[in-house]
Amino acid sequence: MTILSLSAGRLLRLAAASAALVLLAGCGLFGSSEDEYVERPPEELYNTGLAYMQESEYSKAAKAFDEVDRQHPYSPWATEAQLMSAYSNYLQDKYDDALISLARFIDLHPGNKNAAYAYYLKSICYYEQIVDVGRDQKNTQLAFDALNDVVTRFPNTDYARDAALKLDLARDHLAGKEMEVGRFYLERKQYLAAINRFRRVIELYQTTTHVPEALERLTECYLALGIKDEAQNAAAVLGYNYPGSDWYQDSYNLLTNADLQPMRKDGSWLSAVF
Repeated sequence: MTILSLSAGRLLRLAAASAALVLLAGCGLFGSSEDEYVERPPEELYNTGLAYMQESEYSKAAKAFDEVDRQHPYSPWATEAQLMSAYSNYLQDKYDDALISLARFIDLHPGNKNAAYAYYLKSICYYEQIVDVGRDQKNTQLAFDALNDVVTRFPNTDYARDAALKLDLARDHLAGKEMEVGRFYLERKQYLAAINRFRRVIELYQTTTHVPEALERLTECYLALGIKDEAQNAAAVLGYNYPGSDWYQDSYNLLTNADLQPMRKDGSWLSAVF
Protein backbone atom coordinates (compact mmCIF):
# COMPACT_ATOMS: atom_id res chain seq x y z
CA MET A 1 0.00 0.00 0.00
CA THR A 2 1.45 3.37 -0.98
CA ILE A 3 -0.26 5.73 1.38
CA LEU A 4 2.01 8.58 0.37
CA SER A 5 1.19 8.29 -3.31
CA LEU A 6 -1.57 10.89 -3.08
CA SER A 7 -2.00 13.85 -0.72
CA ALA A 8 0.67 12.82 1.74
CA GLY A 9 3.15 12.55 -1.11
CA ARG A 10 2.55 16.19 -1.83
CA LEU A 11 3.07 16.94 1.84
CA LEU A 12 6.51 15.38 1.74
CA ARG A 13 7.46 17.57 -1.18
CA LEU A 14 5.85 20.65 0.31
CA ALA A 15 8.91 21.83 2.18
CA ALA A 16 11.67 19.48 1.17
CA ALA A 17 14.37 22.12 1.19
CA SER A 18 17.90 21.11 0.41
CA ALA A 19 18.99 22.06 3.88
CA ALA A 20 16.73 19.44 5.46
CA LEU A 21 19.20 16.60 5.39
CA VAL A 22 21.87 18.80 6.89
CA LEU A 23 19.80 19.08 10.04
CA LEU A 24 20.36 15.40 10.75
CA ALA A 25 24.08 15.94 11.04
CA GLY A 26 23.72 18.20 14.05
CA CYS A 27 23.75 17.23 17.66
CA GLY A 28 20.02 16.47 17.68
CA LEU A 29 16.72 18.28 17.52
CA PHE A 30 15.90 18.45 21.18
CA GLY A 31 19.24 18.77 22.92
CA SER A 32 20.64 16.38 25.50
CA SER A 33 17.37 15.90 27.34
CA GLU A 34 14.11 14.73 25.80
CA ASP A 35 12.24 17.26 27.91
CA GLU A 36 14.48 20.18 27.03
CA TYR A 37 12.64 22.90 25.14
CA VAL A 38 14.60 24.35 22.22
CA GLU A 39 12.60 26.87 20.26
CA ARG A 40 13.14 26.69 16.51
CA PRO A 41 11.42 28.19 13.47
CA PRO A 42 8.47 26.08 12.32
CA GLU A 43 9.88 25.41 8.86
CA GLU A 44 13.12 24.15 10.39
CA LEU A 45 11.28 21.74 12.66
CA TYR A 46 9.09 20.58 9.80
CA ASN A 47 12.04 20.02 7.48
CA THR A 48 13.75 18.06 10.22
CA GLY A 49 10.72 15.80 10.38
CA LEU A 50 10.84 15.32 6.62
CA ALA A 51 14.52 14.46 6.78
CA TYR A 52 13.86 11.85 9.45
CA MET A 53 11.06 10.44 7.30
CA GLN A 54 13.43 10.08 4.36
CA GLU A 55 15.79 8.17 6.62
CA SER A 56 12.93 5.94 7.89
CA GLU A 57 13.41 7.33 11.39
CA TYR A 58 9.68 7.50 11.92
CA SER A 59 9.70 7.88 15.69
CA LYS A 60 12.01 10.88 15.47
CA ALA A 61 9.98 12.26 12.61
CA ALA A 62 6.76 12.09 14.63
CA LYS A 63 8.47 13.89 17.49
CA ALA A 64 9.72 16.62 15.17
CA PHE A 65 6.28 17.15 13.64
CA ASP A 66 4.69 17.21 17.08
CA GLU A 67 7.18 19.87 18.08
CA VAL A 68 5.99 22.07 15.21
CA ASP A 69 2.47 21.91 16.58
CA ARG A 70 3.66 22.43 20.13
CA GLN A 71 5.86 25.45 19.45
CA HIS A 72 3.90 27.07 16.65
CA PRO A 73 0.28 25.88 16.93
CA TYR A 74 -1.14 28.71 14.80
CA SER A 75 1.29 28.49 11.90
CA PRO A 76 0.45 26.86 8.54
CA TRP A 77 3.30 24.46 9.22
CA ALA A 78 1.48 23.11 12.29
CA THR A 79 -1.50 22.11 10.17
CA GLU A 80 0.65 20.01 7.85
CA ALA A 81 2.71 18.71 10.77
CA GLN A 82 -0.36 17.22 12.49
CA LEU A 83 -1.04 15.08 9.46
CA MET A 84 2.60 14.10 9.00
CA SER A 85 2.85 13.15 12.66
CA ALA A 86 -0.15 10.86 12.19
CA TYR A 87 1.43 9.26 9.16
CA SER A 88 4.76 8.80 10.95
CA ASN A 89 3.01 6.99 13.80
CA TYR A 90 0.97 4.90 11.35
CA LEU A 91 4.17 3.67 9.72
CA GLN A 92 5.26 2.37 13.15
CA ASP A 93 1.89 0.67 13.74
CA LYS A 94 1.26 3.15 16.54
CA TYR A 95 -2.37 3.35 15.57
CA ASP A 96 -3.65 4.99 18.74
CA ASP A 97 -1.14 7.83 18.47
CA ALA A 98 -1.93 8.25 14.79
CA LEU A 99 -5.66 8.39 15.50
CA ILE A 100 -5.16 11.08 18.13
CA SER A 101 -3.30 13.27 15.63
CA LEU A 102 -5.88 12.59 12.93
CA ALA A 103 -8.77 13.45 15.24
CA ARG A 104 -7.09 16.74 16.09
CA PHE A 105 -6.49 17.51 12.43
CA ILE A 106 -10.07 16.71 11.43
CA ASP A 107 -11.57 18.70 14.31
CA LEU A 108 -9.44 21.78 13.66
CA HIS A 109 -9.31 21.70 9.85
CA PRO A 110 -12.43 20.01 8.45
CA GLY A 111 -12.22 22.02 5.22
CA ASN A 112 -8.51 21.50 4.61
CA LYS A 113 -7.44 20.26 1.18
CA ASN A 114 -5.99 17.17 2.85
CA ALA A 115 -9.12 16.35 4.87
CA ALA A 116 -9.97 13.45 2.56
CA TYR A 117 -6.57 11.91 3.22
CA ALA A 118 -6.99 12.39 6.98
CA TYR A 119 -10.32 10.56 6.96
CA TYR A 120 -8.83 7.83 4.77
CA LEU A 121 -5.80 7.31 6.99
CA LYS A 122 -8.11 7.14 10.01
CA SER A 123 -10.05 4.33 8.34
CA ILE A 124 -6.85 2.49 7.44
CA CYS A 125 -5.66 2.64 11.06
CA TYR A 126 -8.78 0.76 12.09
CA TYR A 127 -8.81 -1.49 9.01
CA GLU A 128 -5.33 -2.83 9.69
CA GLN A 129 -6.43 -3.87 13.18
CA ILE A 130 -9.22 -6.16 11.94
CA VAL A 131 -8.87 -9.61 13.50
CA ASP A 132 -10.46 -12.98 12.76
CA VAL A 133 -14.15 -13.43 13.50
CA GLY A 134 -13.42 -15.51 16.57
CA ARG A 135 -12.33 -12.38 18.41
CA ASP A 136 -13.94 -9.07 19.32
CA GLN A 137 -14.92 -7.06 16.25
CA LYS A 138 -14.88 -3.57 17.75
CA ASN A 139 -12.14 -2.39 15.41
CA THR A 140 -13.94 -3.97 12.46
CA GLN A 141 -17.03 -1.89 13.23
CA LEU A 142 -14.89 1.22 13.65
CA ALA A 143 -13.17 0.46 10.34
CA PHE A 144 -16.51 -0.08 8.64
CA ASP A 145 -17.87 3.23 9.92
CA ALA A 146 -14.68 5.14 9.02
CA LEU A 147 -14.45 3.61 5.53
CA ASN A 148 -18.10 4.39 4.92
CA ASP A 149 -17.41 7.95 6.06
CA VAL A 150 -14.71 8.29 3.38
CA VAL A 151 -17.03 6.96 0.67
CA THR A 152 -19.85 9.27 1.75
CA ARG A 153 -17.83 12.44 2.26
CA PHE A 154 -15.40 12.16 -0.65
CA PRO A 155 -17.18 10.06 -3.29
CA ASN A 156 -15.16 11.18 -6.30
CA THR A 157 -11.69 10.53 -4.92
CA ASP A 158 -9.21 7.69 -5.16
CA TYR A 159 -9.57 7.35 -1.39
CA ALA A 160 -13.29 6.61 -1.76
CA ARG A 161 -12.68 4.01 -4.43
CA ASP A 162 -10.16 2.18 -2.28
CA ALA A 163 -12.35 2.52 0.82
CA ALA A 164 -15.30 0.99 -1.05
CA LEU A 165 -13.23 -2.13 -1.79
CA LYS A 166 -12.12 -2.44 1.82
CA LEU A 167 -15.71 -2.06 3.02
CA ASP A 168 -16.47 -5.48 1.57
CA LEU A 169 -13.97 -7.21 3.86
CA ALA A 170 -15.14 -5.28 6.91
CA ARG A 171 -18.77 -6.06 6.11
CA ASP A 172 -17.98 -9.76 5.63
CA HIS A 173 -16.18 -9.88 8.99
CA LEU A 174 -19.12 -8.30 10.80
CA ALA A 175 -21.52 -10.75 9.19
CA GLY A 176 -19.19 -13.62 10.04
CA LYS A 177 -19.21 -12.62 13.70
CA GLU A 178 -23.01 -12.58 13.75
CA MET A 179 -23.04 -16.04 12.20
CA GLU A 180 -20.60 -17.38 14.76
CA VAL A 181 -22.75 -16.12 17.63
CA GLY A 182 -25.91 -17.39 15.94
CA ARG A 183 -24.45 -20.88 15.57
CA PHE A 184 -23.45 -20.79 19.23
CA TYR A 185 -27.06 -20.17 20.25
CA LEU A 186 -28.41 -22.70 17.77
CA GLU A 187 -26.18 -25.47 19.11
CA ARG A 188 -27.56 -24.74 22.57
CA LYS A 189 -31.15 -24.71 21.31
CA GLN A 190 -31.55 -21.04 22.17
CA TYR A 191 -33.54 -20.55 18.99
CA LEU A 192 -34.89 -17.04 19.50
CA ALA A 193 -31.43 -15.65 20.24
CA ALA A 194 -30.08 -17.49 17.19
CA ILE A 195 -32.86 -16.11 14.97
CA ASN A 196 -32.01 -12.57 16.02
CA ARG A 197 -28.39 -13.06 14.90
CA PHE A 198 -29.27 -14.67 11.58
CA ARG A 199 -31.82 -11.93 10.91
CA ARG A 200 -29.13 -9.30 11.42
CA VAL A 201 -26.98 -10.96 8.78
CA ILE A 202 -29.85 -10.88 6.28
CA GLU A 203 -31.01 -7.38 7.10
CA LEU A 204 -27.64 -5.64 7.51
CA TYR A 205 -25.18 -7.66 5.42
CA GLN A 206 -27.26 -8.92 2.53
CA THR A 207 -24.40 -8.64 0.00
CA THR A 208 -22.09 -10.98 1.91
CA THR A 209 -21.45 -14.66 1.32
CA HIS A 210 -23.01 -15.53 4.69
CA VAL A 211 -26.62 -14.93 3.63
CA PRO A 212 -27.38 -18.42 2.19
CA GLU A 213 -26.27 -20.09 5.41
CA ALA A 214 -28.22 -17.56 7.48
CA LEU A 215 -31.40 -18.45 5.56
CA GLU A 216 -30.80 -22.16 6.07
CA ARG A 217 -30.19 -21.64 9.78
CA LEU A 218 -33.43 -19.70 10.00
CA THR A 219 -35.22 -22.65 8.45
CA GLU A 220 -33.73 -24.87 11.17
CA CYS A 221 -34.70 -22.50 13.97
CA TYR A 222 -38.26 -21.91 12.78
CA LEU A 223 -38.86 -25.64 12.33
CA ALA A 224 -37.49 -26.31 15.83
CA LEU A 225 -39.93 -23.73 17.22
CA GLY A 226 -42.84 -25.10 15.19
CA ILE A 227 -43.22 -21.91 13.14
CA LYS A 228 -43.73 -23.78 9.91
CA ASP A 229 -44.80 -20.93 7.62
CA GLU A 230 -41.67 -18.91 8.43
CA ALA A 231 -39.51 -21.99 7.89
CA GLN A 232 -41.16 -22.55 4.50
CA ASN A 233 -40.71 -18.90 3.61
CA ALA A 234 -37.02 -18.87 4.58
CA ALA A 235 -36.39 -21.92 2.41
CA ALA A 236 -38.38 -20.43 -0.47
CA VAL A 237 -36.38 -17.18 -0.36
CA LEU A 238 -33.18 -19.22 -0.21
CA GLY A 239 -34.21 -21.33 -3.19
CA TYR A 240 -35.24 -18.29 -5.24
CA ASN A 241 -32.06 -16.30 -4.63
CA TYR A 242 -29.52 -19.13 -4.32
CA PRO A 243 -31.10 -22.09 -6.16
CA GLY A 244 -27.89 -24.04 -6.71
CA SER A 245 -26.44 -23.74 -3.22
CA ASP A 246 -25.88 -26.62 -0.83
CA TRP A 247 -27.63 -24.54 1.83
CA TYR A 248 -30.85 -24.62 -0.20
CA GLN A 249 -30.60 -28.38 -0.56
CA ASP A 250 -30.19 -28.68 3.22
CA SER A 251 -33.24 -26.46 3.80
CA TYR A 252 -35.28 -28.41 1.28
CA ASN A 253 -34.38 -31.70 2.99
CA LEU A 254 -35.34 -30.30 6.40
CA LEU A 255 -38.76 -29.30 5.08
CA THR A 256 -39.50 -32.51 3.19
CA ASN A 257 -38.56 -34.53 6.27
CA ALA A 258 -41.32 -32.59 8.03
CA ASP A 259 -43.74 -33.15 5.11
CA LEU A 260 -43.46 -29.50 4.07
CA GLN A 261 -42.40 -27.62 0.93
CA PRO A 262 -40.74 -24.21 0.43
CA MET A 263 -43.46 -21.58 0.11
CA ARG A 264 -43.28 -17.80 -0.15
CA LYS A 265 -45.29 -15.91 2.44
CA ASP A 266 -46.55 -12.40 1.67
CA GLY A 267 -46.09 -9.92 4.48
CA SER A 268 -43.12 -11.70 6.01
CA TRP A 269 -40.09 -9.65 7.06
CA LEU A 270 -38.03 -11.85 4.71
CA SER A 271 -40.21 -10.90 1.76
CA ALA A 272 -39.75 -7.25 2.63
CA VAL A 273 -35.97 -7.59 2.77
CA PHE A 274 -35.70 -9.43 -0.54
